[in-house]
Amino acid sequence: MAKPALATLALGLLLSVLSITSCKKYLDIVPDNVATIDNAFTLRNEAEKYLFTCYSFLPKDGDPLLNVGFMAGDEIWTSLDEREFISYGWRAARGGQGAENPYLDAWNGRYQGGGAGDNFGLFKAIRNCNIFLENVQDLSKIPDLSISERERWIAEVKFLKAYYNFYLMRMYGPIPIIDTNLGISANEDEVRVKRAPFDECVTYVDGLLDQAIPNLPQIITDKSTELGRITKPIALAIKAKLLLTAASPLFNGNADYSGFVDKDGVKLFNTTYDANKWKKAADAAKAAIDAAEAAGFKLYQFPGTTFKLSDTTLRQLTIKGAVTERFNVNLEHIWANPNSRTGNLQRTAMPRLATTVVVGSARQQLAPPLKIAEMFYSKNGVPITEDKTLDFTNKYTLRTAVKSERFYIKDGYTTARINFDREPRFYADLGFDGGVWYKYDSPTNSDEGTFSVEAKSNQVAGANNFGWYNETGYFVKKLVDWNMINGSNGASYRDYPWPQVRLADLYLMYAEALNETLASPSADVYEYLNRIRARAGLATVQVAWTNFSNNPGKFSNKNGMREIIQQERLIEMAFEGSRFWDIRRWKRAAEVLNQAITGWSVYQPTNSEYYRVRTIFNQNFVSPRDYLWPLRTYDLTVNPKLVQNPGW
Repeated sequence: MAKPALATLALGLLLSVLSITSCKKYLDIVPDNVATIDNAFTLRNEAEKYLFTCYSFLPKDGDPLLNVGFMAGDEIWTSLDEREFISYGWRAARGGQGAENPYLDAWNGRYQGGGAGDNFGLFKAIRNCNIFLENVQDLSKIPDLSISERERWIAEVKFLKAYYNFYLMRMYGPIPIIDTNLGISANEDEVRVKRAPFDECVTYVDGLLDQAIPNLPQIITDKSTELGRITKPIALAIKAKLLLTAASPLFNGNADYSGFVDKDGVKLFNTTYDANKWKKAADAAKAAIDAAEAAGFKLYQFPGTTFKLSDTTLRQLTIKGAVTERFNVNLEHIWANPNSRTGNLQRTAMPRLATTVVVGSARQQLAPPLKIAEMFYSKNGVPITEDKTLDFTNKYTLRTAVKSERFYIKDGYTTARINFDREPRFYADLGFDGGVWYKYDSPTNSDEGTFSVEAKSNQVAGANNFGWYNETGYFVKKLVDWNMINGSNGASYRDYPWPQVRLADLYLMYAEALNETLASPSADVYEYLNRIRARAGLATVQVAWTNFSNNPGKFSNKNGMREIIQQERLIEMAFEGSRFWDIRRWKRAAEVLNQAITGWSVYQPTNSEYYRVRTIFNQNFVSPRDYLWPLRTYDLTVNPKLVQNPGW
């Protein structure tokens, strides 16, 4: 039997009973005793259960309560009523984080950290991966397991172990490296493992991925039982994400961490900038793209329908479908997690569109602040602050939609000027007062005269139900599958597995990393960014900035292109949990998260009252403290070799 290398880890050999909805049951019970551990690796069938136990720790990012990036930043706000929606991430976003009992504590698996029910601490996950590897790499065990399958299982668990380490590193920075579990006879000093310098953690995780990649399949061929299992393109994508994170300003030459040392005086961050880290990230992203495209992955395009729809609506269904279309037909999802479902996510995002919809079946609780709405481009594909042909100076004044705008905004409806003349992703991603919300059960069987949001306080989607209302006046439309159906007995949502990695994400990663390696942007930087813009219905960066921006040469220099790439990423990856990590690794959180959370006056019934900007909350991000998660104070007590993150 093995003993954990950290005194902070639980002493039980495995988790209690867990169940996962999937194409297959990915987990079984492994009770806490030596006999069961021995038995788990006697036959293939039993060992497979342990394999799926290692998978079971994958964070459930399709749940808005469990995905750190959903509620812990500034992208989505909600009501103080917290009606059946207790988000510790959102409490952290409001300044409630602390070291005594940290919210979203993935280190230990507490307060929604790592997963539901405080059972998914990621050091527990790493420990289980180590137990699996120690046993399955022993050729004297599991005699009915073939060599090829053994190699694949080992590769999968090495990937999982790498991913759990990477997840912790994004949150905490330097972490202890637990490569093997210590024996039960290990002394107290051996069990107390200290944090390794961040660059050593990166090298270690990168090495695990390199070991895993050769023995992973290129694609999943048995889709009935193996969807969600790890493939070569998935591992290459996470390697690219790891190296991009390591190359970014938060972790690459950050002078704020110059005094961050362990108890022995060892520096936990290298504060000297290393340009080669960007080169490694660019190479890794390109390798991941090549592997994904060779495996048949491509940007999603809506396949069409028998309904009569405008090109405008079809474009929106393409943009939304890149996330919500299920992965058995969606070739953009390099990694979709079938154990992380999205039913609750859709219900909390969906507004009531008709009085027949039962209150509570469309809860409209996920509310993007006004600054997120302002982030999207104009219809010309440039920031609204740069568009020289469209005037957004008086962006909060009112305007009435005309017939030619009816596929975006209800004909004859009055709404704010900021909701007009925007790019297709604005209308695909966001719902708003007067905004059209086309879906499968449209009363007209087309997008003519279809559903629209009516969000003032005396209207159907207004703030008139305790806790189940929208706090800002903007709704997350992107994450609700278009097959959602209203009904007098409730609402029906078509579930989809959460996309952990999309091909568009890789394109953006490559463009960003490559731009940082060059003196000025290359053709490839433009190419991979423009692929995403083309799918979104926008002109190329070169054409859009040349013709419509008051800074027409912005795209031609490295710094300007960096700004363009970052905004493109924030838009394309909106509401997928990416923004939270991106603004941190770019070291922009101190700027972005010290801005007020604002929205419309949603408790008001008339246009003149509703369309007044109100401050909902003044966020306070303390730098450098808030860039990294605090370690729990108790952990520092039981393991004196650990040091706390700066500022906590």
